Amino acid sequence: MSRPIPGPHAARNGPQPGPRAGASRMAEVRCAVCGTESLQSRFRPVPPEGAPDLDLRPGEPLRGTMSAWLQQCPHCGYVAPEIARAHPAAIEAVGTAPFRALIADSTHPPLSRRFLAYAYVLEETGALHAAAEATLQAAWAADDARKPDLARAWRGEAVALWRAGPPLDTEQTVRVVDALRRAENFEDAAATAEQLASTHPAEAVAGVIALEQRLIALRDAGRHTVASALPPPARRPHATHSSIARRDGPGWWERLRRLWRRDR
Repeated sequence: MSRPIPGPHAARNGPQPGPRAGASRMAEVRCAVCGTESLQSRFRPVPPEGAPDLDLRPGEPLRGTMSAWLQQCPHCGYVAPEIARAHPAAIEAVGTAPFRALIADSTHPPLSRRFLAYAYVLEETGALHAAAEATLQAAWAADDARKPDLARAWRGEAVALWRAGPPLDTEQTVRVVDALRRAENFEDAAATAEQLASTHPAEAVAGVIALEQRLIALRDAGRHTVASALPPPARRPHATHSSIARRDGPGWWERLRRLWRRDR
């Protein structure tokens, strides 16, 4: 199944972090696709305190708030962080048969379906990297729902979307390696990791890639954290994440914070 990506419009509507428990604000929102008004929650993000995974899934408390990252119109099914806005291509996408089938597919965990629907909309707007992000988040939801086969499949789809988009930066390439490893595509993961290592990346990235290479050699498809790769800052993993962002451009959390500020 195809998925969408981020462009200037989609980026503003990129996946948003969730809140601390009780940090929601309920408000009537008019769907930009069908015009239906519904009560939706909006959340203020809080920094994660636990270590991010190697694919940069954030630690707690942010980790446990995925159900709050997206709004969904109860009438047409449109999914976005803010359904009051929609790219013109998104409006067309919501009316297609593939989108309708996707949101109705009861064989997939409900939260995964929401992220996949958002990924589909993003892909139709041409925002492939954003679509990859949303597809990876569908895999995270599948992990939580104990659906490993679906999680592996969606990680593979996320990699395909990343590679179909613009050239990948260092952070995205690290995440591709981790997605391939966790999808049990060890050969591709090893080749991609070796290629990145040969570019002599910054020390923090090199540490993560070295750990990925060890895990690949062991055929370990499990979850591991950035703290495992970078021992000194392991006790404050979000600070570790920040150090990677400073060396290699804005990280996932920093990008989301910027998007959140723009949406306000």
